[in-house]
Amino acid sequence: MKYNPEIHHRRSIRLKGYDYSQPGAYFITICTHQRECLFGDIVDGKMILNENGRIVSAEWIKTAEIRNEIELDQWVVMPNHFHGIMVINGMGNDIGRGNRLVAPTNGPQPRSIGAVMAGFKSSVTKQINEMCRTPGEKVWQRNYWEHIIRNDVEFKRIQQYIQNNPQKWDSDKMYINQIPGN
Repeated sequence: MKYNPEIHHRRSIRLKGYDYSQPGAYFITICTHQRECLFGDIVDGKMILNENGRIVSAEWIKTAEIRNEIELDQWVVMPNHFHGIMVINGMGNDIGRGNRLVAPTNGPQPRSIGAVMAGFKSSVTKQINEMCRTPGEKVWQRNYWEHIIRNDVEFKRIQQYIQNNPQKWDSDKMYINQIPGN
């Protein structure tokens, strides 16, 4: 069904009035469509990436390579989701960056988390669908979850959480009992 603003009322999960392009550290979580295990398997507490998972990994690394203002910290590809810490350092090379860029009417503000996530999700989806010959198939859920990291203690706690996520897979709220190799 096509989106109709008269019928569908999507609530934003973003912090109202917050500029998601400003420098800071952000904890990002993205889930696969219907939480399907698409990216590999957890074996003996370690994530073993399949081809899809390797696409996610390579594209996440590319995120920082093609954007001067983005630094990546701890991250992990899980069977049906992705966690990462993204740091916006404010070092983007836009001319006139002091005069805030105006967001297009249909989409996130340039150089914001929303713009980065849209590009990341789109590229991963396109590559996986080309490889699997499944044009138009959804890879990700519609949205993503982000948390603004407010201090060093929280930053270290989230780093630990991400690092330990594969070892704690069977107690993860996104856990789906998987059959290795499927």
